[in-house]
Amino acid sequence: MGGLVGTVATAVGVFVGTNIDDIVVLTVLFLSARASGASRTWRIWVGQYLGIAILVAVSAVAALGLTIVPDRWVGLLGLIPFGLGVRGLVAAIRDRGDEEPPMLATGVMTVAGITIANGADNLSVYTPLFRGIGVTESLVTIAVFVVGVAVWCVAGSWLGSHKRVIALVERFGRWVVPVVFMLVGAVIVVESDVLGGLAGW
Repeated sequence: MGGLVGTVATAVGVFVGTNIDDIVVLTVLFLSARASGASRTWRIWVGQYLGIAILVAVSAVAALGLTIVPDRWVGLLGLIPFGLGVRGLVAAIRDRGDEEPPMLATGVMTVAGITIANGADNLSVYTPLFRGIGVTESLVTIAVFVVGVAVWCVAGSWLGSHKRVIALVERFGRWVVPVVFMLVGAVIVVESDVLGGLAGW
C-alpha cells in the first residue's frame, strides 16, 4: 500500500509542478470562449486531454529509448500561443473603441497545440519518470494525470466564470489576454533553447 501511496504522491507532485502555469492558460481560454458567446467549452477539455496525452505518449516512447525529436525543438510550438497573442493584440489595437473582450481560438486542435507547447518542458520530467518506474506504476501515474487534467479544467473554468475575473477581463482583457499568450509563447521558446539550436545552424 505504501508503494501505491508513494506512486500517487509522486505523480501528483510531478503533475502540479509541470502544469501549474496551465491554470493561467486554461483560465484565459475559458474566458475567451465565454466572451465569444460560445458554449462549447468542451473543446477546451478535449484539447487539454489530447495535449497532455500526446506529451505522455512521447515521454513514454522516449523512456523506451527510441529516437525522439530533441526537447528543445519542441519549443518551436511556443510560436502557437505567441502567434495567437500577436493576432489578439493587433485586433485590440484596431478595435480600441469596442467594448467587447478579445476573442482567441479555442478549437480542440488549437488548445491541444497550446497545451503541448506550454508543456514542452514536461518531456524532460516525464521521460525519466517513466523510465524509472514499472508498468503498474506508469498506469497509476497516468490515472493520476487523467484526474489532474479534470481538476485543472474545473479550476480554469471556475476562474474563467468568476465575476471579479470577468470584470477585470472586461476592463483590461483586450490587452492582458494577448500579452499573456505572447509571454507564454516567448517563455516556451526561450527556455527550450531552440534559439541556440537555430543559431548553431
